[in-house]
Amino acid sequence: MPVQTAQIRAMHWTDIPAVQTLERQLFPVDPWSVETFWSELALVPQTRCYLVATAQDDDAEELLGYGGVFTVGSDADIQTVAVSPQAQGKGIGRLLLHNLLDTARARGCSRVFLEVRSDNHSAVQMYLKDGFEQTGSRKDYYASGVDAIVMRKLIGGTS
Repeated sequence: MPVQTAQIRAMHWTDIPAVQTLERQLFPVDPWSVETFWSELALVPQTRCYLVATAQDDDAEELLGYGGVFTVGSDADIQTVAVSPQAQGKGIGRLLLHNLLDTARARGCSRVFLEVRSDNHSAVQMYLKDGFEQTGSRKDYYASGVDAIVMRKLIGGTS
């Protein structure tokens, strides 16, 4: 699925079953629960923005990925970016990321933070190429032996 055919839109409550299925597939050890997604969507638009990337397949909409950002004051935190295995490597993650960064910028944020699994090399490279810098790490954050790399990017907005 080329990125040109992907559509980005706000995540709806009705997306949660498909999002949850993908979440369990991508993060089998520590997936977010349905309740977590409901809790996050309950905070839209006050402090949260959740998006889905989709493609139209005949009469059905196919979920390619999803992402979310938490904004407060001048800071934003990318909560999640996930892309289905068949859509990985096609620019969908970057498309979601850029839309989340645009949201943070529009809300006046000047710094964006995120944590990424140290063993997710393609995601780490995507963030580095997009101007994020590593600011630290959290040992065993995801699981024993799987650290989080803490990253930050400065963006336009108010400080």
